[in-house]
Amino acid sequence: MRVLGIETSCDETGVAVYDSERGLLAHNLYSQVAVHAEYGGVVPELASRDHVVKLLPLVKETLAESQTDTSDIDAIAYTAGPGLIGALMVGACFARSLAFAWGCEALGVHHMEGHLLAPMLEDKPPEFPFVALLVSGGHTQLVDVRGLGDYDIIGESLDDAAGEAFDKAAKMLDLDYPGGPAIAALAKSGTANRFKFPRPMVDRPGLDFSFSGLKTYTLNTVAEHKTETGLPDDQTCADIAFAFQEAVVQTLAIKCKRAIEQTGYKTLVMAGGVSANIRLRELLSENLKKVGASVFYARNEFCTDNGAMIAFAGCQRLLAGQSEPLEVHVRPRWDMTQLPPLDNASL
Repeated sequence: MRVLGIETSCDETGVAVYDSERGLLAHNLYSQVAVHAEYGGVVPELASRDHVVKLLPLVKETLAESQTDTSDIDAIAYTAGPGLIGALMVGACFARSLAFAWGCEALGVHHMEGHLLAPMLEDKPPEFPFVALLVSGGHTQLVDVRGLGDYDIIGESLDDAAGEAFDKAAKMLDLDYPGGPAIAALAKSGTANRFKFPRPMVDRPGLDFSFSGLKTYTLNTVAEHKTETGLPDDQTCADIAFAFQEAVVQTLAIKCKRAIEQTGYKTLVMAGGVSANIRLRELLSENLKKVGASVFYARNEFCTDNGAMIAFAGCQRLLAGQSEPLEVHVRPRWDMTQLPPLDNASL
């Protein structure tokens, strides 16, 4: 089966062609970071309009690179949620229209299931069951993954997602958007022990997260050390970035180790934009090695939103027999545990 994947949940336009026998044939991504950077975050209306402009050229380019004719496409998988309603509608209407014109199936895919399955695109994919850490600008969740569609959320953020906290901390330090890479770059020149930021909710049982208090602590630290420019000096900014990043990644690593011990699994899968953070990868590998577990994650280009993960996830569900009626239906909010489990999936 050959599937065209379309991702338009937020500020990246992703297109890919995946073949169930040959693997990923081609993928392309257009990031809107430059469009939204001056606003310090995503402007939904601008995101939707940009998807309209970029989708068709990206589809044509990806089909050409994969040497795929429209008649070779067996189905189109698109992101149906969660995400920005306008952006989701652009991708869904586009995908459904193409499917109608080409006479093929179309299937709406859960965005976070796409992230969860992205490491399956690697040469050595993880095997079920495992614990998944989904960590991005909009989500921070720990998921008990027993099989395709068989999910149980065992921990999640009660307020800000980790990626959102990175964005807000970066804005406090007058860094560029998105905040995760900016904080990580500045932290490289930070002093290790100058500041000690709190590790939220690690001193109590459970697997939930909270980053709003850490955000407030960062804001107060910046205010306490500001100069006449309104910001701390350069070294202090780097030290704050180091302390903030260390607090976030240590909190995530502690909860992940706790989830592995609680479930008895030996595998952690990490996905989402924050999973590209080098320090987080290092710390997770160190912590999980102590309990005989290993961590899997996607290559960097598949950590952020992309069409490849949507094409792959859609292909697995289509192969397992899932289908949908023709109407366009998107879900800006969509609990992943509502997805139907598929016992006869090909994974």
